[in-house]
Amino acid sequence: MTQLADYGAQMTRIASEMRKQSDDTEAALRSMTKYAVDAIPGAEYATVTLVTGGAIETPVMVGDLGGKSDLLQQELGEGPCVRAAVDDLTVLVEDMRTETRWPKFAPAATDLGIRSMACFCLYIDGDDFGALNLHSTEPNSFTPEARQLGELFAAHAATALGAVQEKQQLRAALSSRDIIGQAKGMIMERYKLDSAEAFALLARLSQDTNTKLVDVAAQIVEAGPEAV
Repeated sequence: MTQLADYGAQMTRIASEMRKQSDDTEAALRSMTKYAVDAIPGAEYATVTLVTGGAIETPVMVGDLGGKSDLLQQELGEGPCVRAAVDDLTVLVEDMRTETRWPKFAPAATDLGIRSMACFCLYIDGDDFGALNLHSTEPNSFTPEARQLGELFAAHAATALGAVQEKQQLRAALSSRDIIGQAKGMIMERYKLDSAEAFALLARLSQDTNTKLVDVAAQIVEAGPEAV
């Protein structure tokens, strides 16, 4: 219990470092996989699997073997990473050579040299899912303690990832507001309109061209005042 408590404190520090070091989602995921390999006993390689709108992708990985494993699951449409992400489970493969749950994936992963895996659900957000996946070239690499620590790590990492995503969304919103403000100012100057009238003109351009308001504003700012 003391060791687990100590590990929990370590995970809190790691999550804090992830939030400090990462300015965007991909950077946060990259930090997550690196820390996972360093912190969880038995892990040699790590990847993050994202399932977005039914599409499976692996934005970051530590080690080529993990990336090849994820690519196999994308091609075959089955495997422990997808199962962990979508079903909110911790999925353990003790020995890939005797694994029967994924009849296509297991033999192909065995040929790659993968012997054991542990996959942890990171989050479920509507139709979007994520999983942290650990790989080893040795069978039975992930002890019950390692699995418990992995679940703890995934919980802390998911919290840190959520904080990074919120910051990224806030920056995007502020950036969009700034661009719209610039475009509105250019229209006000060019056509001698007030703020409400300039915004209404932007909105009408957006609707008439079926283009997002911020994209219309960006086009105006990029083109310059003479093009308004």
